Amino acid sequence: MLGKLDVLLNAAGIALSDGQKQQLVRYVLLLDKWNQAYNLTSVRDPAQMLIRHIMDSIVVNPHLRGQCFIDVGTGAGLPGIPLAIVRPDSRFTLLDSLGKRIRFLRQVQHELRLDNIEPVQSRVEEYVPAVGFDGVISRAFASVNDMLSWCHHLPAMPDGRFYALKGVAPLEELAALPEKFEVESVITLAVPQLQGERHLVVIKTR
Repeated sequence: MLGKLDVLLNAAGIALSDGQKQQLVRYVLLLDKWNQAYNLTSVRDPAQMLIRHIMDSIVVNPHLRGQCFIDVGTGAGLPGIPLAIVRPDSRFTLLDSLGKRIRFLRQVQHELRLDNIEPVQSRVEEYVPAVGFDGVISRAFASVNDMLSWCHHLPAMPDGRFYALKGVAPLEELAALPEKFEVESVITLAVPQLQGERHLVVIKTR
């Protein structure tokens, strides 16, 4: 699997240490193992997990600003865990409301010795951080407006950003943003061997 990951990373122009590559592969193996009992992802093939979960997450890395992030509705830890591996000097809070997902994330944290993640079980609208985050990240929300509605209290002001990972650019949604928010950028992402479009929407508070 390391060979497959190397091919994908080379195609994306991403350079990682051997230790980071091994952590990413171990994460996929853990996800595959736990998925059989916990149904964490609909992707069943570990090789496809490398493309649709690992690469789809880490291509976002160059576009993130800051050191402190929250991955809202993280599920199996996506994109938070891959980003925490490739961005070891940043901190990631991984928020999810389901206990079985948090148990899995704690096991990943233990086995991969990731000291820059904090799994938290909570509904997003009930979670109040001690300080705001540089970035609020999600690839799970149905709409950008839902993300902003439920996560509006999470970014640090005035420089915190919302990062929404989407497929096709949601232009109609972005045209109907609440007045207090504005689109900073819509970035086309290139994920090797992934079918379909991928975009990162960056939103700031006015």
